[in-house]
Amino acid sequence: MHTANKTHFDQNKAALEVKQATYGETRTANIKKKLMKNKNKKIQIEAATPANAVQQSSKKTDNRAKINTARRYANRALSTETLLDLLRRETPNFFQMAEVVGKWVWIQFENKQPVTVTSVLSELGFHWNNTRQAWQHPCGTITDERATYDPRKRYGSYFAAQQA
Repeated sequence: MHTANKTHFDQNKAALEVKQATYGETRTANIKKKLMKNKNKKIQIEAATPANAVQQSSKKTDNRAKINTARRYANRALSTETLLDLLRRETPNFFQMAEVVGKWVWIQFENKQPVTVTSVLSELGFHWNNTRQAWQHPCGTITDERATYDPRKRYGSYFAAQQA
């Protein structure tokens, strides 16, 4: 039969038959070989692993401190004065660092804080602003847009402990 009269499928089938005849193997035989190779590799890897080795878990453990999310969302709606009173009562150290910028309250640290500090701030309703490197509380005025200006210059700022 001439190749011009054969369909594309027939041509490929013919080439496959020639290849199988040449190598003396079928596709099934090739698959079985690969499975055996993979099985042998797995056995070698397991044999090389010490018996007392601890199996690595694919699940990551969450090291963050647990926070009361209901309290967090309630605290995010607090007004500036109410939040400052809460800081003064519950966390006097944070109150000393609290800077009021417009209606928002910012707290900045020189270094990275431990998980316990960040969880307390988060539960109080603060969120981390990576651009300004500050913990910020919106005091009920949550906006969708990011400020492209310096809020301290536009709205002014003061430290709450100095006003008290």
